[in-house]
Amino acid sequence: MPDPVAHFDPDCRRCPRLAGFLAELRGEHPDYWNKPVPAFGDSAAKLLIVGLAPGRHGANATGRPFTGDFAGILLYRTLHELGLASAAESVRRDDDLKLLGCRITNAVKCLPPQNKPTTSEVNTCNSFLTAELQALRAGAVILALGTIAHRAVLRAFSLKQADFRFAHGARHRLDDDRWLVDSYHCSRYNTQTGRLTAEMFSSALAEAKRLAIASP
Repeated sequence: MPDPVAHFDPDCRRCPRLAGFLAELRGEHPDYWNKPVPAFGDSAAKLLIVGLAPGRHGANATGRPFTGDFAGILLYRTLHELGLASAAESVRRDDDLKLLGCRITNAVKCLPPQNKPTTSEVNTCNSFLTAELQALRAGAVILALGTIAHRAVLRAFSLKQADFRFAHGARHRLDDDRWLVDSYHCSRYNTQTGRLTAEMFSSALAEAKRLAIASP
């Protein structure tokens, strides 16, 4: 079932640069998804993972977050190891993979050129993230993958950036009901340079899971 329009608009054209880029790609890759990518997972989850944006040959191709690109390899493998996914690999939108007690979304729903959204594009898309966060259950935990996702979450909660500094593994109490946990993004660059190891990522995700389980 598609998300309500408040959470997601499959026909969104609010960002002219992104809409134009997707239109170009529909000509180059007509078999790709090439439109805003919806969230994936348990709609009643207590753990929400927020990434940056769809990858060109990943989510933009498949229509599922972190599916078909390098970053998804570590993400789904770790989710499976921690009992949060039914399989260790996300292959395509219509496979049998299920997320267990968690959900994945992005700060920006459309693929940006060079995988770099502008500040204006992140802010324009923030209304969708805000709706997703408002719909979370009490006691929910958000895992932000990277600085842009971290800042987008804070913006959605109308919180000051200076009061919640991004750092890998950091925990932030957002209000009485919600936690924010930070992780470096599981991108090819971060993992291949050693900035983010599999152990570091697993530790951050495990902490987010622990907080979600511990909350009432």
